[in-house]
Amino acid sequence: MQKTTSRLVLRPPVFDDLDSLFAIYGDPATNRFNPSGPLSSIEQAQWLLNGWMAHWKAHGYGQWVICTRESPDDVIGFGGIDTRKYLDVERLNLGYRFGTQAWGKGFATELSQAALDYAFAELHVPEVFAVVRPHHQASIRVLEKVGMLRIDTLDDVPGQAASLVYRLRREDAAGSRE
Repeated sequence: MQKTTSRLVLRPPVFDDLDSLFAIYGDPATNRFNPSGPLSSIEQAQWLLNGWMAHWKAHGYGQWVICTRESPDDVIGFGGIDTRKYLDVERLNLGYRFGTQAWGKGFATELSQAALDYAFAELHVPEVFAVVRPHHQASIRVLEKVGMLRIDTLDDVPGQAASLVYRLRREDAAGSRE
């Protein structure tokens, strides 16, 4: 299911997105705050892409491929909402990763708002969560800008500071737009 925003085209992933996925997820710069580091092989990228496509098939939504309306064939990132394990609890998670050429342009905020709008207006879910590393100030600003509130920490990376857990409830999202 394709969506558009004022500047973005958001579409489900397809097999032809593999090279773009590996370019973005394999870039050390885009993984600066990712404790797992960048993908090291095209096979890892294929496994990730297969998982995203399976999520779409099972649920009818998931991680979008993100392009600009100006250049709808050029992938600038991936993001959206999908189910994710927070240790042993499954939650609807907002996440994204953009290529470095897309940084600092407000695309993460635009994608995040579109994903939240979709989750609440079309999926009618009660809440959406996000996890962010504690030193990732740019992503923390995005989450706060779209109305998400820090509610907890998650000790998900052994030997490192706990991740920050953010949440937005549907009733709070609706109230913030009135």
